[in-house]
Amino acid sequence: MLAAWGQLAAQAAHVRLVEHGGPDSIRDGLALSGTAHWMFDRGLIGLSDNLDIMISRQVNDRPSVEAISNRTGKAMAPAREAERPHPAFLAWHRENCFKR
Repeated sequence: MLAAWGQLAAQAAHVRLVEHGGPDSIRDGLALSGTAHWMFDRGLIGLSDNLDIMISRQVNDRPSVEAISNRTGKAMAPAREAERPHPAFLAWHRENCFKR
């Protein structure tokens, strides 16, 4: 999504979806582009506990997904541990949403 001034805008995404008991908590949240948010919610991308970006084998165009991802292959995380996604929520997403 582009903001009014032409810059990319981030969306707030839940790691454990609210309809599945995910809390409105910073530890259950990610800031993602609209495309990445859509892919994350549908299990086409995910995160390991150490925040490696995982791409599902069901993705038809892996190079395009890699092109919109962080070039390091890792999600950028806040410096403070208390502001990072909680491993329990990341595990829930991998077990219930991510399409291996």
